[in-house]
Amino acid sequence: MARVINDTCISCGTCAASCPVEAISQGDAQYEIDADTCIDCGACEGTCPVGAISEA
Repeated sequence: MARVINDTCISCGTCAASCPVEAISQGDAQYEIDADTCIDCGACEGTCPVGAISEA
């Protein structure tokens, strides 16, 4: 199951830089994870400075 980014995202981009499959991109209001591309490795979760990423 893919990870998700919640509303506490501050759009810093750290998660996108850490994603090995480039599943994270800037959305309208915050960064978003493409569930079809995400391999659920968790690399992004540990890099988020505000803890905005979790399992769906």
